[in-house]
Amino acid sequence: MTTKRKPTILRQEVDENHAVLSLMVDADIVDFKGHFTSYPLLPGVTQIHWAVEFGIALLDIPAQFGGMEVIKFQAPILPGVEIELELEWNVEKEKLHFCYRSVDSDGEQTAVHSLGRIKLDMAQ
Repeated sequence: MTTKRKPTILRQEVDENHAVLSLMVDADIVDFKGHFTSYPLLPGVTQIHWAVEFGIALLDIPAQFGGMEVIKFQAPILPGVEIELELEWNVEKEKLHFCYRSVDSDGEQTAVHSLGRIKLDMAQ
């Protein structure tokens, strides 16, 4: 039984408040099971969870979830695809901006899969 929960990180660029990760969304990630049987998709809750986890790990941001804003799911993320995840931490507003997108071999954006802002509270 597979228990894999995260994608494979192929590349990453990180600076103080910004990160871009190239991810292989492996077909054996457990979140695909049951979502949906004949047409598996990466659940939106998984996309949000990954954005928060990678933001905390790479950008040293707070772990206290404070809510979500303007979350848009525009195109499905399917098993076995390579995608980019861009994260931007806005210190003043305590918000993590995320965008999952596909890019071609020249680095040109071909699709936006999802994007939004997640509030992460610093003072608790």
